[in-house]
Amino acid sequence: MARYVAKNIIAAGAAKKCEVQIAYAIGVARPLSVCVKTFGTGVCGDDRLADIVNEVFDLRPAAIIEQLDLRKPIYRDLSAYGHFGREELGVRWESTDKADEIKSRL
Repeated sequence: MARYVAKNIIAAGAAKKCEVQIAYAIGVARPLSVCVKTFGTGVCGDDRLADIVNEVFDLRPAAIIEQLDLRKPIYRDLSAYGHFGREELGVRWESTDKADEIKSRL
């Protein structure tokens, strides 16, 4: 999910480089913290981007499963060559469908 969030931040033009950290606790649905680092390449502050992430993305585990369609496993296709950067497979975590929403909140 962190990669999906970071890709959308980049696609929105909010930063040229981005790292997203999400921390959870057992038994707590919402993340304890969301940290965004743009290494000085962001068009606004990292804290503001973290706020935008919390507004745009539902980061609860059940919502992540639903958003990324994780109940429909595609293990065979992902077992070779990894599961990141495989846009030809149409996996949801490679899409940048939230970029416009992020851009509108900058």
